[in-house]
Amino acid sequence: MNQDILIVDDEPDIRELVAGILTDEGYTCRVASTGEKALEEIALRQPNLLILDVWLGDPKYDGLKILELIKKTNVELPIVMISGHGTVETAVSAIKMGAYDFIEKPFKTDRLLLIVSRALEAAGLRRENRHLKEEANPPQMIGTSSAILVVRKTIEKVAPTNSRVLMVGPAGVGKELAAREIHSISKRASGPFLVLHCKADSEESIEAQLFGVESTDGNPRKLGMLEQAHGGSLFLDEVTLLPLDVQAKLVRFLHEQAFKRVNGDHKVIADVRVFAASQHDIKSIIEAGYFREDLYYRLNVITLHLPPLKERLEDIPDLVSYFVGCIARQAGVSKRQFAESTLALMKTYEWPGNVLELRNVVERALIMAPAANDTLVTPDELPPEVKGENLSSLTTQNAPDFLAMSLREAREYFEREYLLAQVQKFAGNISRTASFIGMERSALHRKLRQLQVERRKSS
Repeated sequence: MNQDILIVDDEPDIRELVAGILTDEGYTCRVASTGEKALEEIALRQPNLLILDVWLGDPKYDGLKILELIKKTNVELPIVMISGHGTVETAVSAIKMGAYDFIEKPFKTDRLLLIVSRALEAAGLRRENRHLKEEANPPQMIGTSSAILVVRKTIEKVAPTNSRVLMVGPAGVGKELAAREIHSISKRASGPFLVLHCKADSEESIEAQLFGVESTDGNPRKLGMLEQAHGGSLFLDEVTLLPLDVQAKLVRFLHEQAFKRVNGDHKVIADVRVFAASQHDIKSIIEAGYFREDLYYRLNVITLHLPPLKERLEDIPDLVSYFVGCIARQAGVSKRQFAESTLALMKTYEWPGNVLELRNVVERALIMAPAANDTLVTPDELPPEVKGENLSSLTTQNAPDFLAMSLREAREYFEREYLLAQVQKFAGNISRTASFIGMERSALHRKLRQLQVERRKSS
């Protein structure tokens, strides 16, 4: 998307000159002649960059005062100060107050373009670094299963569009991750990606977090997430938890692309692509009267179903390998490989917590590693729920003397011991055992009866 630049100068010739130069370079430009008009333009729509004259001929709203006011509400907005009779002291003061740079008039076109380019790039890098620090999920959907390939194909189709996407699936499947991936390969990739958890679990209301708060009684204006996400994307996590009054206000925004801040009386324009997600049956919530049907249809332009991990178990080795690398870097622990038997055992678990639970299991194995932490992660190091240790187990009959057995008896003995060990490993769960050893469940039952393996409760 084109970068939006606001040029504030009381000299018409300078305003038009700067706007013409930047427009020719592909930027979108707005102009303001006074500090008061500059604040109105910023309130209407947040620019990506502000070029601000130091002396505006208005002692109440001169350039440094505008700089001070803006940095109270939007510290990340890059501001380039310009002046025809500036001093070193003025330039230093502006930089200390948060200006990106200072240009003296008359300036050369090349210098203006260089500083504008660098200011926008620096702001983008700060935003990207913040998002990377907050990011705890893979940069893309990991795996090669048919289920995840369908998801990836949908992402590739919807990413270039501006359509809203509704992510559905149980907790821990990666709905936010899918939204991030769509954003990262969309035309908005250089813009912000923000996440709002719609459960009201903080002192500040969801309405204030989403729409912001207008300045009142000396309190500075607070930008909401819609305004901060201008030019980018906003992910509404568990959108069905929004209060009904906030839902109504969100419907109006999605229709008009404009909204009013809390305690505000004028509309704010924001160009934001909205993603929403829920782990619940939204239609039943609509029928119960807790979610607006018109909001559902405005959000649900494209539906993206994220499969649970139990439907893509073949992706577990790839996911484990990825998480090992991430956690080793983040937690400062040594990398460890998961033994093939461990991965095979993990494939037999249903993973009710999905990918998030898998990540926790990998993190536990790395952090709780024994002293010789370069050893393989064995099945014994998996949590009890993954190993199934609390279930019933099997035992075998006493085996005859090995050296006294015939070949047929030795084969039966080996099969019995092998199957016994496997069934004990899976704590008596025949389905999981059969899946691991590659037998049909009914065939395993027959083989156990044939080999006279007796079942008993563990003591």
